[in-house]
Order: sequence, then C-alpha cells, then structure tokens
Amino acid sequence: MRYVSTRGGIEPVTFSQAVMMGLATDGGLLLPESFPQIDATTLQRWAELPFKALAVEVMYPYVGEDISRVELEKLVEESYASFSHPEVTPVVEVGNLRILELFHGPTAAFKDVALQFLGNLFELLLERSGGRLNILGATSGDTGSAAIYGVRGQERIDIFILHPKGRVSPIQERQMTTVLDANVHNIAITGTFDDGQRIVKELFNDLAFKQEYTLGAVNSINWARILAQVVYYFYAWGRVSGGDVDQKVTFSVPTGNFGDIFAGYVAMRMGLPVERLILATNRNDILSRFVNSGVYQTGEVYPTISPSMDIQISSNFERYLYYLMDQDPAKVRALMDQMGREGKLEVPAEKRAEVAALFQAAAVSEEETRDQIRDTYAQTGYILDPHTAVGVHAAKEIPGAICLATAHPAKFGAAVKEAIGVESEPPASLQGLMEKETRCAVLEADAAVIRDFMKTTLAG
Repeated sequence: MRYVSTRGGIEPVTFSQAVMMGLATDGGLLLPESFPQIDATTLQRWAELPFKALAVEVMYPYVGEDISRVELEKLVEESYASFSHPEVTPVVEVGNLRILELFHGPTAAFKDVALQFLGNLFELLLERSGGRLNILGATSGDTGSAAIYGVRGQERIDIFILHPKGRVSPIQERQMTTVLDANVHNIAITGTFDDGQRIVKELFNDLAFKQEYTLGAVNSINWARILAQVVYYFYAWGRVSGGDVDQKVTFSVPTGNFGDIFAGYVAMRMGLPVERLILATNRNDILSRFVNSGVYQTGEVYPTISPSMDIQISSNFERYLYYLMDQDPAKVRALMDQMGREGKLEVPAEKRAEVAALFQAAAVSEEETRDQIRDTYAQTGYILDPHTAVGVHAAKEIPGAICLATAHPAKFGAAVKEAIGVESEPPASLQGLMEKETRCAVLEADAAVIRDFMKTTLAG
C-alpha cells in the first residue's frame, strides 16, 4: 500500500513514511492509493470478532508492507489494554437509538481509540530508526489530552499541544495541564482552535523547520488516526447486524474537523453496508452548510457547550474533497487556492447531488442540545455529553441509527448539570484532576511565537 497527497505534489510513500510525515510536504493530506475491498464472506467473519482482533484485520492491509502481523497484534493489544470496557467500544441500546460508546479510554474521549494506537506506533517506528520526534498539535479539547496520554514519558518524543485559552472545558484543560512529564509541553494560545490549527499547518509547511526539528502530527491530518477510527464503524455494524450483509445502517456523527465522519466514509468505501452518514454540527456549521448548499465558507467561531466542535475550518474536509473531485489533485489545488483567497469554495451542482446522496446534515442549537440531554435522561436515564447530544438530536427521526458517543458526560459537568440538574459520576480517570498541580505556557496565537518557544524548549 502506498500513500499519495490530495494535492499531487509528492511521490507515493509507504505507510511508515506517511505516519511520520503527517502533513504532506506539498501542503496536502495523505491518503491510500486505493481502498481494500471487503467481500460479503469477510464481512460476516469480521462481525463475529472481538474489537482487538477486528482492529488487526481492518488495519493490516494498510500497514502490511511496513509492519508485520505479529507487530500489529502487539501494537493493538498494548493500545487498548488501558480501556475500561472489555468491548473497547460497546454499542448500547438507548430508547429507539443505539449509542456507540467511544469514551472508555484513559481520557474518556473517542480520540483515545486512535491516539493510544498512534503513540505506540510512533514508539515502534522511532525504535527502528533510532530517531526522535517532536509532535505538534492543536486541540479543541479532547485531542490534546488523548495525544499527551498516548506519548507521555516516552524517551524519543516531545509533544507540544496548543489549546485555545478559556475555550475548553475545565476538565479538558486539567487533563492536559496536570501531566507533568518532562516531554509534555502545554501551550494555551490567546485565540481560537482555528488559530491553533492554522499555526500547526504553517509550521508544518515551513519545511526547513519541519525537517530540522522532525515535526510529527497527531491531529487527524495524520492518516493513522483515521485508520484506527475506521475499526469501530465495522465493529458497530457487526454488533447491530449480526453479520447480515443485507442490513445497512445509518451512523450519526457529531463532528467539527470531519475526521470522525471521514473514517465512516472510508469504511463505506471498503464495503461496509452504510445507508447514510448523518453529519451533525453545533452552531459552528461550516460542514452542515456545505452538505446542504455545496458552499464551504468560513464564518465566526462561536463558543458553545460542545466546544470540541467549535471549528470553522475542518482540516479533514480536503480528504473528502479529493474523492468528490474524482481524485483529481489539480481540481483540489484549485479549490483550496480559492479557499485561501476568498474564504470559501463551491463545488459544481452535479457534485452537490453526490454529497446529498450520502450525507444528511443538521446544525443543532444550544437550546436543542440541552433539550436533548434533558429528554434522553427523562425518558431513559442515560446521560449524554453535549457533543453526543448533538448527534442524537440530528438522528431523532431515524429509529435504529447508531449515534457516536464521543465523550463521557462527566467531562462537561456544568452543561450536563444545567440540563438535568445533576452531574454524571466521573470515571476513575477524571477523579481528583482539579486538585492536581498544573504546568502550561500562555502564548500569543502567532506561528513565529510558537516556533521560538519550541526552539528554546528543545535547546534547554
């Protein structure tokens, strides 16, 4: 399996090279040259597998030239040993919906599924090469802590995580800033998540700096993150369908950066029986506006009670655009150039029909989010976090939809309590965080400032 850039400016690379490169050197995102096709017999067999065994089956065709099956099995076992539920990502019945619980990892968020794996993968590749890696990432809340927990204490890795000061939940902030390992560097920027994402891309596109300081990516621009997330779509389908290949399912995905729902798109391209993908956003609705209008246009970033989706520039959108534009890098470059000049792009009318055939989109208001938390709790006793509530509300007219639960409700205690009058009991991993010592630098949202901070820190 080889990997290519959405912008067509690099020679195909191996899986290991793609993981270490993160963002392609031409500014594009990396994708496999083709998707493995899963036949009905294989789907039926996969439906019976436990999560870890399924993860090996799904991922091996993408990594097999670089990583042996035995090595992959070890990586998977190590990555999911820290999850508190034996199924890793169980599917539970809640009223007439099914909830795919993705929050049983060490930081109680879906990002753990990918970042526990990616941290161990980095360690394996660095041991082989004898090299070092400096991870640079931006977070709207959950990616940062999951990435930090994935690599904390590792000898060959330093990690620098940017989060928007005052725009993540108190628990999310403490999950990051209470990790005091010497290789962990938290930075609160005086701006939005989009500012952080812009800084990360700018520094990755500074090829001299990227090469000298061996930058690595943990944001969902890294293909390995998408790959790990594909697994739970197959897992959920297997648990719901029992292996009946004629049973299609609908997934509802709360998303801001398009990574989680793009993993569902990859699963569908591989042959997973998917009826629809429901794209659910909060009032920061650039993605839902695109699905409904064909226009992708930035706007103001509004703070919400679902802060991990407070995004107006979705870094994984370019991956989907590549396939929508028939895998033509020239068309992708032209559209992204237009986006850079005008702050918007528009796809042709015939492509809008293609988008509408697969995706259903909804933007969910703050009031609707609170009402959904309240209604679900009143009807079933189940507590949704605000992000999951966005996805549940978007799927309320589709009985049997599988809604992705992206975080434990205790991570957003204030919003939950406002909606239902009580807070969710926190898992062990979240207890006592507010009393722990913290360490964090507060810096201007400027690429030059972050670059200098990294240089100074690594020199010391």
